[in-house]
Amino acid sequence: MTGRTPQRRIRGTLVGVAGLMILPIVAPGPAGAQVDPAGRDGMIRSAVSAAPDEVSRSATVRDWQGNVLREGTNGWTCLPDMADQPGDSPMCLDPVWMAWVDAWQNKKPFQADRVGFGYMLQGDFPTSNTDPYARESTPENQWIENGGPHVMILVPDAIALEGLPRTPHGQGPYVMWEGTPYVHIMLPVPRKP
Repeated sequence: MTGRTPQRRIRGTLVGVAGLMILPIVAPGPAGAQVDPAGRDGMIRSAVSAAPDEVSRSATVRDWQGNVLREGTNGWTCLPDMADQPGDSPMCLDPVWMAWVDAWQNKKPFQADRVGFGYMLQGDFPTSNTDPYARESTPENQWIENGGPHVMILVPDAIALEGLPRTPHGQGPYVMWEGTPYVHIMLPVPRKP
């Protein structure tokens, strides 16, 4: 990989963060649409709702146990809403983010070897901005009750985090889980009207 990220124009304006370019962001489908997470078709619909059609249409879809629900061809993996978490939190992830998910779920070390992107355009489950394993709000953990649609960015060098806010309560990008192996940039995006 060269030091440059390719820039592509697809149906609108590109979004740039820390010198990186990503696809335009709009949340597909109605906000908060509920699906039957137990059914295969419902899990697939949930999973692909996490990213723009340009990403999700050719992505592999897996459940949270790793079972392939639909084969893909573009290197992306979409996962359905986490049934054990409140909210609607499907995600579509590139290979760097899939390695991150494995590390996070299994509490293993992680270091990105290149920039990684993940989409959560339906929103997020309630979470702490400082503790990747917190299950409830505390006075110190910058609790996010209703995480809206966003893009997540992994960077291999912490210098890319310089100058970004460390709190989720602004209107722009911020750093989540700083000081842990799971640190990443959160980029809030608007829902599709």
